[in-house]
Amino acid sequence: MDLAFQVEEALAELPDDGRREVMETIAAVLVRRDVWPATGSWEGALWFGARSWVQFVAYLDGIEVVNVGWAG
Repeated sequence: MDLAFQVEEALAELPDDGRREVMETIAAVLVRRDVWPATGSWEGALWFGARSWVQFVAYLDGIEVVNVGWAG
């Protein structure tokens, strides 16, 4: 899993409970390969947690998280 630079910045600005929930949402995406978009394409996907979301693209060896959000 890779995190885009803006994702790292967004995570650093979140409170502990927000950062924890976003990381849990990312972990949920990692184990659900069936929800990944086609690898090597320009497609992206969204996955939602209770109060968070992640936007990501897929590669053969994992995902890159390109954006995150938390409604806290």
